[in-house]
Amino acid sequence: MSRFLFFVLFLFITSTVSAQVIGRVVKKTKEFYVPSDLKIEYRVFGYEMPNTSSQKMICFSSYRGDVNDNYNKCPLGSYYDTGRMHPGDKISFIKEVNGFGRMLYVSYKGKKSIFYLPKNSYQVK
Repeated sequence: MSRFLFFVLFLFITSTVSAQVIGRVVKKTKEFYVPSDLKIEYRVFGYEMPNTSSQKMICFSSYRGDVNDNYNKCPLGSYYDTGRMHPGDKISFIKEVNGFGRMLYVSYKGKKSIFYLPKNSYQVK
């Protein structure tokens, strides 16, 4: 019986950790942001296609190595939060596709890029 309870507790903890929502989409403006005051460890990638085996395009992480060194070599960069992106850069939600959010990244220079963020990593409010 104790093994069963331990197993259930383990499943509960691991499912909570892997499904942490770090980003928000403002329903009215469709703007995506990651707040700077998260008190959890996180690492979320945006992908080139709506699947996790495609190229990693952008990273939001609480880990210094991920961000400072752009460890995963993401073309759009690695950030702790959206507030630390280049001034003028912004990310907008377009629509949901197969469990991913299709996002539009617009740089301060006007360059546009599409990436896909797993649905369990953001919420629409």
